[in-house]
Amino acid sequence: MAFEVEIEDTYAEAFAGIFCRVMITADDKATLRSAAEDSTATPSVVIGRVEGGVEKWLDENKTPDKREGAVLQFWGGLDKKKALTVSLKDFEAELSYRIRQDILVKPFTAVFDALPDAEGHMDMMERVGHCGDGYEWVEKRFGRNIVVVPLMVPDFIIERCLGYAHGVMGANFWVMCNSKEALRKAGEKALRAIDRINGVVTPFDVCSAGSKLETHFPLIGPTTNDPFCPSLKHRLKDVHKVPEGVRYIPEIVINGTSLDTVREAMKKGIEATLDIDGVVRISAGNYGGKLGEFKINLRELFP
Repeated sequence: MAFEVEIEDTYAEAFAGIFCRVMITADDKATLRSAAEDSTATPSVVIGRVEGGVEKWLDENKTPDKREGAVLQFWGGLDKKKALTVSLKDFEAELSYRIRQDILVKPFTAVFDALPDAEGHMDMMERVGHCGDGYEWVEKRFGRNIVVVPLMVPDFIIERCLGYAHGVMGANFWVMCNSKEALRKAGEKALRAIDRINGVVTPFDVCSAGSKLETHFPLIGPTTNDPFCPSLKHRLKDVHKVPEGVRYIPEIVINGTSLDTVREAMKKGIEATLDIDGVVRISAGNYGGKLGEFKINLRELFP
C-alpha cells in the first residue's frame, strides 16, 4: 500500500506488561469523568510504578449497577524474562493508591472487575476495603462479591477481587510534523481512531517527550531522546536525526491486551494522520532490542 507520507522502514519496540481492567461507575458524568481521568492521569511505569488509561465509556445498559461508567486499564511493567519490574504486591499497592485517592474519594463511585479471562486475582480488602477501619463488610450485589466501605458520604463499593493478566505495552509511533496545527490535528485524529479499538489505551495520549534508555542522570530514569529533539539540531550536528523541515515529533504510546490488538490500534492511528497537511513522516521509537521482546514493523502493518 502506497502513501504520500513516508512510513519509515523501522519498528516500534514493545514489551510485556501486567494489567488489570476495571469498570467504574458514578451518579453523574462529571464525577465519572473526574474519577476516570484522575486515576489514570500519571504514566509512570518507566519509574517503577503503574500507569493507566481510559479504554472506553459505557452507557447505563452496560454496567452492573445501571449507571454510566468507564472501562479503565492499569499497567505494571515486566522485564524481558517476564518478571515484574515491581512485585505483584507492589503492583497491587500502586493500584490501590489510584483507587483510594482518585476514585473512592469521589461521591457515589463504584469499582467492578472487567477482565473475564483473568490469569489471577488481587484481593482488594487489605489495601482498599480496610479504608473502612474495620467497619467495612462484604455482601452480594449484582451477582458479585462486593466490599462496602462506609464513608461520610455513604458509601464506596468495590468488587472484592480484581483480575490481572499479561499484555503488551510501550508500542508507539511518531508523527513528524512541520507545524503546530498539523501536530494538533494529527494527535486528535489518531486518538479518535485508536479509541475505536477495544482492549487498548494510550497512557500519555499525545506525548511530547519521547525518551531513551541511556542517561547521564540515573536518578531521573529515562531522559530526552536528544537525537530527535528539533531544538538540538545545531548542537548535535552530525548525530542529529530530525529530517529536514520537521519541527515537532509527538509520540503516541499504546498498551493493549494482546499483540494483535496493539498492532491494529497502531495501524488505525497511523492511517488517521496520513491525510493531514503538515505531516511529513511516520516513524517509531525503538532501543535496538534492549527494552522489549516485541518488534512491530511499521510497514508490515500495511501489506
